Amino acid sequence: MRRHRIMGLLGALTLAAGTLAGPAAAAAPAPRTVPAGPTPPAEFGTDWHDPLTAAPPPRRPPTRSCEVTLAEARFRDFTPYRGSYAPPTACGRSSWAKVVLRLDGTVKGRQYDRLGNLTLGGVEILRTSTPEPSPDGIAWSVEKDVTSYRDTLSRPQPVEMLIGNVVDDTYTGVIDVKVTLTFYAADGRNPAPDTPDLVLPVPAPGAGGAAVTTPRNTERLLAEVYATGSGGGCEEYWYLTVPDAAPYSCKAADGPHREVRISVDGQLAGLAAPFPTVWTGGWSNPFLWYVVPGPRAFDVQPVRYDLTPYAALLNDGRPHRVEVSVAGVPAGQSGWSTPANLLLWQDHGRPVVTGALTRHEETAPSGAAHWTPAPAPGGEHRLDTDGAHRLTVAGHLDTSHGRVTTTVTRDVRATSVHRWTEGEDRDALTATWTDEESITRGPATTRTHRTYTMDGATTLGAGDRLRTVLSLGDRSDTVTLRGGRETGRTRLDDGYTGDASYTANVPREQRHAVATTTAHYRLYGTEAGNGCYDRTVTTEQGTLTVDRRRC
Repeated sequence: MRRHRIMGLLGALTLAAGTLAGPAAAAAPAPRTVPAGPTPPAEFGTDWHDPLTAAPPPRRPPTRSCEVTLAEARFRDFTPYRGSYAPPTACGRSSWAKVVLRLDGTVKGRQYDRLGNLTLGGVEILRTSTPEPSPDGIAWSVEKDVTSYRDTLSRPQPVEMLIGNVVDDTYTGVIDVKVTLTFYAADGRNPAPDTPDLVLPVPAPGAGGAAVTTPRNTERLLAEVYATGSGGGCEEYWYLTVPDAAPYSCKAADGPHREVRISVDGQLAGLAAPFPTVWTGGWSNPFLWYVVPGPRAFDVQPVRYDLTPYAALLNDGRPHRVEVSVAGVPAGQSGWSTPANLLLWQDHGRPVVTGALTRHEETAPSGAAHWTPAPAPGGEHRLDTDGAHRLTVAGHLDTSHGRVTTTVTRDVRATSVHRWTEGEDRDALTATWTDEESITRGPATTRTHRTYTMDGATTLGAGDRLRTVLSLGDRSDTVTLRGGRETGRTRLDDGYTGDASYTANVPREQRHAVATTTAHYRLYGTEAGNGCYDRTVTTEQGTLTVDRRRC
């Protein structure tokens, strides 16, 4: 299903329209180093360490807990699981200190990476991809804090889950999953956090329109979009696409620059840089990901937008169109899934909150993709791409506690250099995406600087020996100010490096595959337990050789 020579050597991830997500479960983050295990084999065998990530699991309060099973299913085709949910009764009616979703999965044999989704009452609450299995079988788990969906979780709801899969004589892996919710009761030391009063799914345009009617007393409004480029076509590798004139197998008239945009009644209301997720079959080298996936592959985090400046417009009691699009995708091209939810906070002291959208300033989207042909046969083609876009919106609301003004500025930029040879026996990319956001609401300001990086190359050499060397980065720095004084700061640095090679176009047992991978996840500040989390995991030929925790 993949499309050019290198990327076509292995199968592609299949998209299931829906949600599944969360970092793979980890043990308690006590500082330690796992002693070296058995000596890594000279090459991959028929089994390897179960998949894991270096990311921290959700912190759980030491209060009474209640567990509910959301779904239990075997996925062997594109038949969704459908069931029902009812909240527990022994851990509080709805004001929980924490709610943690956990997915446990098993699969064995041969199977591609698959994308899954889980919805509750039509609200997407989880999105993930699956690892590729060993012949002997693997087990993995995914955890996610879903406390922000308290409104949805507080009532009985229909459940729908799908991990689209194909099982036949060649691809034998049946994906077994169980999904549970664990509710932790609130108490004096572990109070219920501030969560939205209402969560609404945004209808897809093809599902009867994208009209949404919100409560007339909305005083804060966020949107979240689970944007994923996938499905095995060119948009799975959108960052490698080239203009039509360049000799490459994945085309996009304007090149690889993408933006995830959200509009209200046709007016641009928010923009963001998409995260360049690499799935567990990515870059034609699953040996990179058998044990440690790339950042966010098991935790497809939604893009979030603060739409509070538009609350006054939406508070008129009429339906309004809220739509998501991905800029840069060629007309008619498939491959992106963008399910969205609205998260609303209401003013309980006033039945109707009025106000106005007072500012909308947008720079013209800029971007260029310049192709330099190979200087001679056997040389490298080069595509230099850049793009930028900035949006500022502001509005005020007259609430029961006074006039509140919200100003949101988002600035996205991207640069990349793509080099490849004729026939694509060598394919390399160096790219950086930045997404800067500033939100001022009353006297408080939150500034977030996000940086995503990708630097790698895949080479098909003599004897069809394929080698991929790749590094990925997911970094962010968030600071909160009140009255100009810093009140909180969080810094995330999630990095991955891998080097894997194998002989292509031969049976599995003749690939002689080797790989070394390292993931290093660091989180400091307000959002980290005890102010610091630092974990490194390293693998060789599927054997876990380092599991080091600091802080």
